[in-house]
Amino acid sequence: MPHTWTQNAPDTKVVLTLWPYRSLPRKGFAAMVLMAFLLGTVPLYGLLGTVFLWGLLPFILLMVAALWWGLERSYKDGDILEELRLDDDILTLTHRPARGQTQSWDCNIYWARPEMHIHGGPVPHYVTLTGNGRTVEIGRFLSEDERKVLYGELQNFLKNA
Repeated sequence: MPHTWTQNAPDTKVVLTLWPYRSLPRKGFAAMVLMAFLLGTVPLYGLLGTVFLWGLLPFILLMVAALWWGLERSYKDGDILEELRLDDDILTLTHRPARGQTQSWDCNIYWARPEMHIHGGPVPHYVTLTGNGRTVEIGRFLSEDERKVLYGELQNFLKNA
């Protein structure tokens, strides 16, 4: 599950940290690019010593470069981090997107309530927090099952806080 609850941090009571799931670790990224290069060069072995080798080689290198660029872009797009902090009676949600400004929302813990929108949201089982006159999303990048678990944990946390 790509989230953790941290209790008794030095400056806060509770911190919930959320991040997107990474199905391909960095070692797998390197192995994938290397495998694409090696398998891409297999057709060239029969062309060694011919002029056709130089005609196909740029396309194979372009394919490997495009794969590397696409995977790297996917990693950068996944650099999202959300933190829900409880400091005394103030609940603060901080959203750090891959690109753009950090967004923050806070309210009194006693007025905060989680809501799950099963239908009608941008994703199924859309989870929001409402309080201080605003409604903000939390965990949009999580899978549907992860959002269901998150909603249950948020309900328990806010009920017991």
